[in-house]
Formats: sequence, C-alpha cells, structure tokens
Amino acid sequence: MYTLNLPTFDTKIRKKPDGLEIFDPLRRKYVSMTPEEWVRQHFVHYLISEKGYPASLMANEAMIRLNSLTKRCDTVVYDNNLQPVVICEFKKPDVKITQQVFDQVMRYNIVLKVKYLIVSNGMSHYCCRMNYGEMKFDYLREIPEYGEL
Repeated sequence: MYTLNLPTFDTKIRKKPDGLEIFDPLRRKYVSMTPEEWVRQHFVHYLISEKGYPASLMANEAMIRLNSLTKRCDTVVYDNNLQPVVICEFKKPDVKITQQVFDQVMRYNIVLKVKYLIVSNGMSHYCCRMNYGEMKFDYLREIPEYGEL
C-alpha cells in the first residue's frame, strides 16, 4: 500500500479471493482495503494513539440524512454527551485536497454542526475550527488533542 505522512501501526490484514481486507477496530470487522480505507485506518489510529481520542467516541461510516439523501461521513468524533464534534473526510493519497473536498465535508456539517472539520489524504492534513458566530472557519496549525475539543 501507500507510505503515508502518518505513524505506522500493526495493521491486521487478510487476503480474500476478491482482494485484501483490513480490520477496522471501530466497526469491529474486516473491510475492503481500498487506498482511502488505508488512509482512514492510519488516521484513526493516529487520533487514538497520538491525540488521545477515545475509540469508544468515534464512528466510521456514520450515516446522516442530508435533505432526502442518505450520506456517510468517513469518521465522526463525539464528545462525552455523544454530540458530534469532529467530522473527518479522507481521500486516497493521490487525490489532491481541493475546495471540492472541503465543500463535501461542509455539506455534511449542515446536518451535524460540529466544531472541527478534518480533511486528509494521508499525506496532507487540514483541520479547521468552525466559528458559527461570525459564520467563518479558521485553519489550525495542528490537529487538536481530544481534551482541547
């Protein structure tokens, strides 16, 4: 797979007749190992191991209703009251992070109204804090620790 700008970890990978699968500890099952899934698993591991995010307050492929459509957020992080505070959107490493990618995560945020948005392709990572009072967002230099959310 790809070498990422994220810490490595001991992945659980298995071979199936139709391709490789990687174990997703949040969903507690093996899932198809696409390049985007490779990024997701590494980034989620980074949030848990380096930034103190509790795995029990994170969900991969969280479903939301946007108008009449059902969408899936790549990863959502919740606070201790189970209110969403972070939406993470992942792309495969060779996809550039563009305004279109941010527009996608902003559409999800119409429903969830979180404090932080994170976008990563495994190589470049961007985090912004929403400022609803001024209807703007500020890019942060670093991904905040869970305790700072």
